[in-house]
Amino acid sequence: MTAPAVLRRSEAVVFLVIVAAMLAIGAINPAFWQLGNLFSLLRSNVITGIMALGVLTVMISGGIDVSFPAFAMTAMYLTLRWMLAGGHGGVAVPFAMATAIGIALGALNAFFVHSVRMIPLIVTLGTAALARGFLLGVVGTSNINIDRMPPQLIGFAGTELLATTGPGGAHIGLTAMLPIYLGLALAVHLLLRHTMLGRAVFALGGDREAARRAGFDLARTTYFVYGLAGGLAGFAGLLHVSMIWLANPHDLAGMELDVIAAVVLGGASIFGGRGSVVGTMLGVFMLVMVNNSLIIMHISTTWQRVVVGVIIIAATALTALRDRRRAG
Repeated sequence: MTAPAVLRRSEAVVFLVIVAAMLAIGAINPAFWQLGNLFSLLRSNVITGIMALGVLTVMISGGIDVSFPAFAMTAMYLTLRWMLAGGHGGVAVPFAMATAIGIALGALNAFFVHSVRMIPLIVTLGTAALARGFLLGVVGTSNINIDRMPPQLIGFAGTELLATTGPGGAHIGLTAMLPIYLGLALAVHLLLRHTMLGRAVFALGGDREAARRAGFDLARTTYFVYGLAGGLAGFAGLLHVSMIWLANPHDLAGMELDVIAAVVLGGASIFGGRGSVVGTMLGVFMLVMVNNSLIIMHISTTWQRVVVGVIIIAATALTALRDRRRAG
């Protein structure tokens, strides 16, 4: 493959932009290259990246999902309250429970999108409001602090691949949650690219009527993509609070902006039918890197949101322009 052909791929362009940005940021602020900051950067990719995998699948199918942060917090909080009420230990069952709750909520989205034929954005806005309203109005609003957090979850999320000592004796560790993220990414990649279900997802996003005539089960595909997004959100929600040692039912509000920005930045089409796991992971890394760099350069949170908004608009505009050129 020639160099110009490589550069036509969104993943290659994003990768080159990341390399250039890292060099520029490192030149402006050498603290960027400190091992502790790089490990922190990789750690910050985990939760956003896991959620982005589900959103990618929905967007490839031609849909949109803004309910996943609410689903993540609902699944997390219900699971933790169950663990505390019953004194349940272990890790596998709680994560399975959080994932199952997310899948059930995602299936609710699929029902309205496929069976009622409602607009995905309206559906997911509504179910997000329902989930947060139920969580805050019925279950409770109190935080679960580290002194009440199940120690099994803290121990699991605190596992490190390697650890060292930084300047001044500070502990520096690379989280073992990173391989979990990479494993999930590989699984989604293989499913999308090497299974009939994956082909159905792309076909649904490319042309719904053509997909139906080709014999793809549109109902199963719709339930799969929204169920996957919900399940990954539930899993990521519990992993998130395990990593930060605090469960706040108000947490993750507004995260949909970052995740959708990362997916679009990674080359997924807002019109469906196009996207890749590799591109999404690169998009997540770039967005997290930008936010990380703004923090170490002491730029306020307000301006960080402005930057994310600019990235969304620019990436969406470029995607739309690319699609028009290919259609022409």
